[in-house]
Amino acid sequence: MGVRLKSDTGPRIAVVGSVNLDLVVRVERLPEPGETVSGGAFSRVPGGKGANQAVACARLGADVTMIAAVGRDADADEALSALRAAGVELVLHESDEPTGVALIQVDAQGETTIAVAPGANATLGAVELPPHDAVLCQLEIPDATVLSVWEECAGLFCLNAAPARPIAVDPDLTVVNRHEHEALVRRDGLVALTLGAEGAVLLEDGEEVARAAPPPVDAVDGTAAGDAFTACLLVSLLEERSDEEALRRACAAGALAASRFGAQPSLPTAAEVDAILAT
Repeated sequence: MGVRLKSDTGPRIAVVGSVNLDLVVRVERLPEPGETVSGGAFSRVPGGKGANQAVACARLGADVTMIAAVGRDADADEALSALRAAGVELVLHESDEPTGVALIQVDAQGETTIAVAPGANATLGAVELPPHDAVLCQLEIPDATVLSVWEECAGLFCLNAAPARPIAVDPDLTVVNRHEHEALVRRDGLVALTLGAEGAVLLEDGEEVARAAPPPVDAVDGTAAGDAFTACLLVSLLEERSDEEALRRACAAGALAASRFGAQPSLPTAAEVDAILAT
């Protein structure tokens, strides 16, 4: 499994991943191909899977460093605002490409469609990792960067293998949904398989070791639910919680995020996870 540590200051997590500015339209229903749906409400929200997970880890009590690429544009400051507010240490690579943008539609049931223009995220190259207990990556940055980070990682390496594509790394902890699970090159180590409203299953070398269901919530926006789940599972394992407790907390964090609008504004604190599990 790798290293699990618990300290008074929280686990040290280096997140190497994407930073986006989310341009969100809330509509009553998602349009069909070729259809226009009007009457929506527009918002600009900090996002990107890497940034979402970094903010989530920090709100859950971790000491977080975010390594990412952004453009030399006004969108960068807006996209980084929640990271700064959460106390995340930033190591930024500036690019001539624009800051990444995601175009998101959210319907009245919280279902989403998302299209991403990666911009600067696609230019992130080799990075130097700070001292860490774990490194967290996603697949919104180049494969070569993920591979180099995995090779350099001195602690637990966690990969949220999304968007789905094969990549030749061997994480200690992998987080995927059903579709992403099919794309995995390796399925050993710990694999958390998310099942939407059904919750999640934790597999170790292909054998189920834990299963959990989310607490009931009213879905508002599922944009960052998977990011909240990933962050909470990683932080909980680093805090030396049992597999069962860690998975239960991760499901609760994902449910809380899905019950709120926006990516980073929706991410819960450790106290909020504790509270919903106590009800």
